[in-house]
Amino acid sequence: MKVIKADLLDENGQVIIRKTCPIHGQFEDIYWSDSRLYRWAERYAWDGDGLSNPRTKREKGCPYDCGICNEHKSATVLAIVDITNRCNLRCPVCFANAAAAGYLYEPTREQIRGILENFRSNTPHPPSALQLSGGEPTVRDDLPDIIKMAKEVGFEHIEVNTNGLRIAQNPDYIKELTQAGMDTFYLSFDGLTSEVYKYKAGVDLLQIKLKAIENARKAGLKSIVLVPVLIRGLNEGQIGDIIRFAVKNSDVIRGVNFQPVSICGRIDRDKLREMRITIPDLMKLCEEQTKGEIRESDWYPIPSCVPISKAVGAIKGRRYSEFTCHPHCGAATIVFAENGKITPIPRLGNVDGFLKVMTKTYEDASAGKKTRAKLRLLGSLRYMDVKLLPTLSSILTEGSYGALANLMHKTILIGCMHFMDPYNFDVGRVERCVIHYVVP
Repeated sequence: MKVIKADLLDENGQVIIRKTCPIHGQFEDIYWSDSRLYRWAERYAWDGDGLSNPRTKREKGCPYDCGICNEHKSATVLAIVDITNRCNLRCPVCFANAAAAGYLYEPTREQIRGILENFRSNTPHPPSALQLSGGEPTVRDDLPDIIKMAKEVGFEHIEVNTNGLRIAQNPDYIKELTQAGMDTFYLSFDGLTSEVYKYKAGVDLLQIKLKAIENARKAGLKSIVLVPVLIRGLNEGQIGDIIRFAVKNSDVIRGVNFQPVSICGRIDRDKLREMRITIPDLMKLCEEQTKGEIRESDWYPIPSCVPISKAVGAIKGRRYSEFTCHPHCGAATIVFAENGKITPIPRLGNVDGFLKVMTKTYEDASAGKKTRAKLRLLGSLRYMDVKLLPTLSSILTEGSYGALANLMHKTILIGCMHFMDPYNFDVGRVERCVIHYVVP
């Protein structure tokens, strides 16, 4: 693999990535389907500080020196550990493509402890969130022990990325996981019709998904994230239905994280464009399918929350996780779901005004003007609706995981993260990535 120059071009209102390989010829793809929204997202860019103890040094340049290297611009926000490549399904469409590996990958518990300790040794701020993934992590009978170990090592939030099969089949299993310390399960959930699962998984899994959610409810788990992989021509028409399903089940569902399909393997240009869904596409489809309950203007790029972390951290003299990923990696909104009604938080205040005050607060606190910074922090609340004040003031003054969790348990996070593939690969995104894997 070689890094080659690519151009990002505004053509007919779309951002196109075009590159020419001296061996394989010219390639192009839709990078973002709306150039206006592309420029809008850039306004929220933040470069992070990386790690003060990187594992490798830059020699050949990104991505060849990954480890992560001394020039990586972001610290770890979410640590991911693949604990197996085994799976209890054989899906034709699979991000991990576990069945095609041809070998068994399953680190021992001792190796996993080493991985977790490696993550937690990050300075100046170790990650507090961990995802256990695979393959299908629930095929390991020692998963509860791995979760306990992760808590012992210091992870505050642990989620299990699962297809839900074992959780649906055994109602007691989810109790084992929650008692061990699992906070969330990250459930593959591609739609509300049988046809979607028959295409993507090769078998109808809809009732399995619904049973897994019901078993979580009975077990008292109140934190499920639905993860739909969007494939144009298959399930992009179910975005609104999935969100409404989450709202209807908001007693247990805390988020929906849409993931537009990442395309691997050979494909012709026309077919590529037929399948491609970008973040602006999702934002617009969401507005159409929710009939304006969630509008395009309710979404914000993921780094938009960085000023809050920086402001609170500077005042309290500590570091918090900073989502300093590339502004075109993802977008999200947070909604209140009450009596079936959706109210996005951006409708409850002036979000941009609030974020500007957070930036000023950070600048004052960093310059040693702590009193002025604290006054700014309190003054920022005037930009938000009275409904948000109790929870928001707790987050700003306490700066604790518990205060943030209190907000998230009253709301649903609707997000989108666009995985890269060979056609839209961008080193600029890679060197700002905040989601990191470690292997033994």
